[in-house]
This record gives sequence, structure tokens and C-alpha cells, in this order.
Amino acid sequence: MVAKRSLVETRNAPGSPNVAVRATEKRGYGVPKEQRDQAGRPVRDREGGVAVADRRSRPHWRQRVSLTLDLIRANPTGRVALKIFIAVAGAIVVTVGIALIPLPGPGWLLVIAGLGIWAVEFHWARRLLTFTRRHVHGWTQWVTRQSLGVRFILGAVGLVFVSAVVWLSVKYSLGIDLVAQVLKYLATN
Repeated sequence: MVAKRSLVETRNAPGSPNVAVRATEKRGYGVPKEQRDQAGRPVRDREGGVAVADRRSRPHWRQRVSLTLDLIRANPTGRVALKIFIAVAGAIVVTVGIALIPLPGPGWLLVIAGLGIWAVEFHWARRLLTFTRRHVHGWTQWVTRQSLGVRFILGAVGLVFVSAVVWLSVKYSLGIDLVAQVLKYLATN
């Protein structure tokens, strides 16, 4: 007969991730800890429901990332290294996004993704990302409340804007005037 390992034995096992949490707590750093079973799921109470503290818990991968970031921040050297890594990674993504803004593609999406990376560690980026999300959500809500004709006009204006940006980008970066080439082609054929 195989006996199940108790929760206490699981939490005290040498390979358990809770060992790192306990070690950081011994050093005086506070790391949030919640009870989990061997499969990594929240411990359930006897009635089968989730314990009160776990009812509104985040998805498993977000908890894992949050715990990892907390463990890194628990060490002063790790805190500095994390800030530097987040700053560099966010700067690379934002720079590539800004470079892609005039071109059709995910320019603004990359800029917002870079802000999301910075928001992990920097409060100013978190505020700016919240501001951006609020205004984009407000804009999309306003557009969805408009009639089909207004949405069609907004789409047409957006298409004209993107076309003008592409035309100017190709004209001044590659030296090819697309409008002149098309007019020349139409005149000869």
C-alpha cells in the first residue's frame, strides 16, 4: 500500500520550490507564499472548494512568474540585475517598435509591448501603460457605438493615412516615387 505524502512532507522536501521561499524569509525578505499540492495546484479545503485566499488567484503561469520575480527581487544584486535586464529588453522592443511605426505592421503594438516590459519594474511605465490602455479602450468603445457609415469613413481615413506613410517612406528612404511609377505605367499602357 502506497501512502500519500502529506502536505508538510511536500513543503519540506529538499527539491521543493518552497525551500527557496523559506530561505529568503530567513534572510528577512518577505516573499508571498501559498500552499500548493505536488502538481502545483492550490490546496483545496475538505468540501472540495478552493480555500478562501485562493478563490481569486491568478493563472498558474502568472503565479510562477510573480514568484520568480519576487525571489529575484529578494536579493539586492538580483534586484539591480533585474532592473537592468528589464530596462534593456524594454528599450530594444520600444526602439524596434518606433522604427516600425511609419511602416505598415506592428509598430504601435511593439511600442505598447515594450511599455508592458518596462511596466514589470518601473512605476512610470505602468502608469503610462494604464493611460494608454484606458484611451485605446475608450476609442474602441466609441468606434463600436458609431454607425456603419462612420466606421467605414474612419477605416478609409486610416487606409489613406497608412498609404501616405508607405508612399513617403518608400520615396524618401529608397528614392522610388510609387505614384509617379504608377502614373507612368498607366500612361504607357
